Amino acid sequence: MPKKSVLFTILAVIVLSLLALTACQPAAPELGTEENPIIWAVVPSGETERVVSGFEQVTALIREETGLVIEPLVATEYAGVIEAMCSDPTQAQMGSLATFAYILAAERGCAEAELVSVRFGSTSYNGQIFVRADSGINTIADLAGKTFCRPDPLSTSGWIIPSITLRAAGINPDTDLAQIVDAGSHDASVAGVYNGDCDAGSSFVDARASIEEDYPDVMDVIKVIEVSVDIPNDGVQYAPSFPRELRDQINNALLAIAQTEAGLEALDIAYQWGGLERVDDTFYDPFRQVLDAAGVNVEDLQ
Repeated sequence: MPKKSVLFTILAVIVLSLLALTACQPAAPELGTEENPIIWAVVPSGETERVVSGFEQVTALIREETGLVIEPLVATEYAGVIEAMCSDPTQAQMGSLATFAYILAAERGCAEAELVSVRFGSTSYNGQIFVRADSGINTIADLAGKTFCRPDPLSTSGWIIPSITLRAAGINPDTDLAQIVDAGSHDASVAGVYNGDCDAGSSFVDARASIEEDYPDVMDVIKVIEVSVDIPNDGVQYAPSFPRELRDQINNALLAIAQTEAGLEALDIAYQWGGLERVDDTFYDPFRQVLDAAGVNVEDLQ
């Protein structure tokens, strides 16, 4: 047999063997099953156990509606959620990012907004900067040389807007504050100032109420000295590769359960959501304009 024919025969045998091996490999489990659950990445806005409990209830209700298995993944900070959605292969198909974190993830091509949360009848909220009432601090300018508690470096109400506010008052957060403490949540930021760990702090309005059970006099002890501009709420976002059919099922289920008593209770426990509305990326354009007007480059604040 000619050498070329022998080589061709050997190659053909190898190719056929590889094809046979591939055919024998079991197919990957279908996404949204026990074997391959959809991952929903979130960051605690308050007590971690409460957030986890709430999202477990929400995902259980979605499963009742759709049959889809969704597991909440609680990250320690927004950067972790963004990385999970940006990874290849994707480690999280869904996320609930705060405003700035979403804008950053969208700019990286890792997230697409489809639902926005409703709190107190509004799809926007405000941030606040606070101090102890007995601190002698009355204005933003008084914060020079002070320690500052923030929930997360990518929290819109907890740091992005406060840092812009500080700069507008002539305080460079990087050089003019004595120390910046990452408290880990809005609740913890308030508690940090209450306990004297920080001179000042920031959170959404009004995170003080979240710790009233443990600190009954928090409304009197903690004084708000600044309230921010309106900020678009957080919501539900998806990795671009996540199938449209599954997104629609989940969106419809979430909107449906938000109309029920059990659903509203679960959403409230998870993220203090009082409802959900459909949106797309353009919903966040007015806030992008606020950042642009303040001279903020999204990439610089990562």
